[in-house]
Amino acid sequence: MADEALKQVFPGLDLDGFWEDSTYAEETYRGGYPTEDLVSSVEAELGFRLPASYVALMRMRNGGIPRNTCCPAPSRTTWADDYVALNAIMGIGREKEGSLAGSMGTRFYVEEWGYPEIGVYFADCPSAGHDMIAFDYRDCGPDGQPRVVHVDQEVGYRVTVLAPDFVSFVQALRPESDYDYD
Repeated sequence: MADEALKQVFPGLDLDGFWEDSTYAEETYRGGYPTEDLVSSVEAELGFRLPASYVALMRMRNGGIPRNTCCPAPSRTTWADDYVALNAIMGIGREKEGSLAGSMGTRFYVEEWGYPEIGVYFADCPSAGHDMIAFDYRDCGPDGQPRVVHVDQEVGYRVTVLAPDFVSFVQALRPESDYDYD
């Protein structure tokens, strides 16, 4: 059973069934428990305070593949007419390739792919780097509560707002079966 405090952060969400279990997720994304020291050092390295709701979810399971991987989008993206898909949510750490400060984390996408420095890229998409999901701190500053955005490299790094905050983003995630791939 998921922690009661976490259930209050994400009301109505099935936290016990949120994550998909897979060897790939374990090897690429899921790190160990993020201590206060680790969270602080990753925040210092990235230059942004992570949303408390994100940190709380990572303390349940530090990164991985959610069962529901599609998020509604308000307008067409290069992925689909009305949604974006994600591969995984990155954990807090450095040791896993797909962690926030790992070899394929936020700094990689900014420095190697030219993604705009708007915040923290926390979820990758099935396009193999051609679009990402990020915490966007442009309106709130590095210590504020960021909105969640989709950044599409294929159309000049266009930024599309997906949710006003991380809780809303997580609650908006839907299964692939909710969308028509045709």
